[in-house]
Amino acid sequence: MRKEVTIKWFLLILVFLLSADFCFPSDRSEGKQKLYKVSVFILTPSQQPTPDNRVFKRIKEEFGIVFDFDIIAGDANQKIGVMLASSDLPDIINAHQRFIDNEAFIPLEGLIEEHAPRIKKHLEQCWSLITHDDGHIYVMPNWGVYQGDYKSNESLGPAFWIQKAVLKEFGYPEVKTLDQYFDLLIKYRERYPTVDGQPTIGFEILCEGWRDFCLKNPPQHLIGFPNDGDVVVRDNKAEMYSDKDYAKRYYKKLNELNQMGLIDREAFVLSYDQYIAKISSGRVLGMFDQKWNFQRAEYSLKKQGKIWRTYAPCPVTYDESIKDYYMDRPVVNVDRGFGISVNCKDPERLIKLFDSLLDEEWQKFLQWGVEGEDYIVNDKGKFIRTQEMRDMQNDPAWKQSHTGLSFFDESTKLEGTFSDGNATSPGIQPEEYFESLKPEDKEFLAGYGYKTFSDFFSPPPPNPPHYPVWSLHIPEGTPGQTAFLKYDDISLKYLPRVILADPKNFENVWAQYMDELEKIDIPAYLDAVNEAIQVRIKKVVNN
Repeated sequence: MRKEVTIKWFLLILVFLLSADFCFPSDRSEGKQKLYKVSVFILTPSQQPTPDNRVFKRIKEEFGIVFDFDIIAGDANQKIGVMLASSDLPDIINAHQRFIDNEAFIPLEGLIEEHAPRIKKHLEQCWSLITHDDGHIYVMPNWGVYQGDYKSNESLGPAFWIQKAVLKEFGYPEVKTLDQYFDLLIKYRERYPTVDGQPTIGFEILCEGWRDFCLKNPPQHLIGFPNDGDVVVRDNKAEMYSDKDYAKRYYKKLNELNQMGLIDREAFVLSYDQYIAKISSGRVLGMFDQKWNFQRAEYSLKKQGKIWRTYAPCPVTYDESIKDYYMDRPVVNVDRGFGISVNCKDPERLIKLFDSLLDEEWQKFLQWGVEGEDYIVNDKGKFIRTQEMRDMQNDPAWKQSHTGLSFFDESTKLEGTFSDGNATSPGIQPEEYFESLKPEDKEFLAGYGYKTFSDFFSPPPPNPPHYPVWSLHIPEGTPGQTAFLKYDDISLKYLPRVILADPKNFENVWAQYMDELEKIDIPAYLDAVNEAIQVRIKKVVNN
């Protein structure tokens, strides 16, 4: 009897030991870990992923991590202010300068050094650039860190955009100057006062919140400078352009066009969603914007079959003697991406997740999908898609259930080419790009003798060391940052007034705008910017 009891206890203990996976940590796969619910705040408006989203389903299966997304809706600054005031911070935060200034993020360099060899290798080329003066890294850049060959078939950046239907109507003209651009919009609107039964909108302007760059930034490009935000830089020294005559020239033109009825009467009260809805209707002929900002509307137009109502870039300047500088070379998106908050209970597990997602096989899944379902490999080893695959992947509903949406956009990622020579995403794979175009787009490009939409732009020169200024850090609460916030408020208040003014009162309203700007300590802002430019130059040189 005693022997039988001893055997039973032995067997029970053995079963317990075999089932207790904590006794065999080396045998535990990520997928067997206890589920870890991770809260994520994302600043880019988008739809929530579907419950069966395949990316997050696979992450759950392999890493035991599920995400709870808080995707911005409404005013970002107000939302951030509430989060900071309450200290109610999610685990992962889509970086914003206010989070950095208010010490909402933990330092990442130690975690990366110890637990994330892929991230370390990926960020080596910009390590000092993304390191703050206190020696810490708080954000993993979401875009701009390239390996292998860099390929560009189109620009997602700024331009004066125009419907392809307008350019086709007038025989694919070269559009080099601002006057040529607006002349086409005027003539087309006169010929077609309605589109699909709705009044044609000649020119749209978005100025909601931080997207007021659609209103403020054009003057720098019109004089041949790149997108440095609210300044232009000459010989490594910044100057404001909003108070210059070349800026006044642009707003005076808009004032004249407003009197002609070309500008949308609701332009200055539109929310971002309303702006996207208007573009998605197909009746907006043109706007100044960055393509990534209105790409949701492009997807909608394509889904509706309104390919001629999608947009082509016009990198216009004031006159043809000025070389356009809209397209740039890749830049590291410093302090843009994801950071891990001070409230996170297991940052080590999260940094390991980000490191695993940077593996080539995961990146191929995230950017290309599943081989055989979303792409195929041809006899030369190149990734290509069938037309059926392309059509399916252009469907916003498909994207919502099959891609990582904003989470992947804000994560650090591989860009350029994989080790096998394939481009990291379909959009930059040369063999795939042209074939992926709709017949209408191929016809459109043929009208200009082009193969890609990048051909509309002048080739970008090497980026200056400081570039882009909009990514430079001006500490919160400093005189420079206070001056900038006041300038931002005044510009958003007065520029619509300038545009909407009776032409007889334009000079008076512009003078009022200049008087208000003079009350601000603009030199403090420029001093802060120029100091940051010198810091950036040293970092680039030393990296």
